[in-house]
Amino acid sequence: MNVFEKFQTIIILSAVGIGLLLGQVAFFETYAESFIIPFLLLMLYGLFLAIPLQRLKDAFKNRKFFSTSTIINFVWTPVLAWGLGAVFLADHPALWIGFIMLMVTPCTDWYLMFTSIAKGNVHLSTSVLPINLILQVVLLPVYLFIFAGTIEPIPLATIGESIVLVLVIPFALAHLTRYVMRKREAFLNKKLVPFFAMAQIFFLSMAIMAMFASQGKYLINNLEVISVLLIPVLLFFVVNFLLAQSVGKALKFSYEDTVSLSLTVIARNSPVSLAIAVIAFPDQPLIALALVIGPLIELPILALASQLLLSLKRTNTEKS
Repeated sequence: MNVFEKFQTIIILSAVGIGLLLGQVAFFETYAESFIIPFLLLMLYGLFLAIPLQRLKDAFKNRKFFSTSTIINFVWTPVLAWGLGAVFLADHPALWIGFIMLMVTPCTDWYLMFTSIAKGNVHLSTSVLPINLILQVVLLPVYLFIFAGTIEPIPLATIGESIVLVLVIPFALAHLTRYVMRKREAFLNKKLVPFFAMAQIFFLSMAIMAMFASQGKYLINNLEVISVLLIPVLLFFVVNFLLAQSVGKALKFSYEDTVSLSLTVIARNSPVSLAIAVIAFPDQPLIALALVIGPLIELPILALASQLLLSLKRTNTEKS
């Protein structure tokens, strides 16, 4: 984990604060929006570049784990997110949509660090990353159309345009890069991929800063959304954590595999959702705000969950 990832929460919070301050200046408020998409494209290009699709076959070697994590992440979780939103966010439709977008996209990067901290099966967790990435790219527009469409109408053309712009294009460019540089793998894997891996948080922060600068005045008047989102976000993590522990025990997973399952079903992938939200809902900044606030709650929870898992391991060891 590089120094930027260690201080990711602080960096993102700083980007939000700086963006809000810049948004009070007319010049920045006017032109900041034009920088959002370029920074998001760079961030997503780096994300896709770091996940080689050659590992896809590894996900299917442990069929029990693969099928369990896939069902929880892509069948159960969207229903849970919609249900929690119906209970707690019915009066805030924009936040409800943002909440759903955040929760239906499993994490494809930093949760590996927390899996390692909790002494989980990092190799197993890594093997499902490519399939998680592909499924969320394919299914996010479906979830938007089905679940978010029950909250307010969302034109299919709008979803399609945003998917092509911020997912298909960087995804294609990333794997075109891998193909073109297949004879220079040393440079690709030791220079280019590490650079973009380290720079992802920078590009994301710049996009967040630009977004908050362009909508600063509006968002300052709606900061109460943090308290509105806190309970459903916390409940999502608690429910999925307990579910993963119960399923892992029922299926007789090892401690290491249960850790991997627990963290892959609670960690979320806000950058992908944020990119879609910025394009699909440019006139509803509260949707994007929900996707920024979510990770600020999520990262401390992942740290706490990894320590809780270690505590459970010690307790079980002492009993045996």
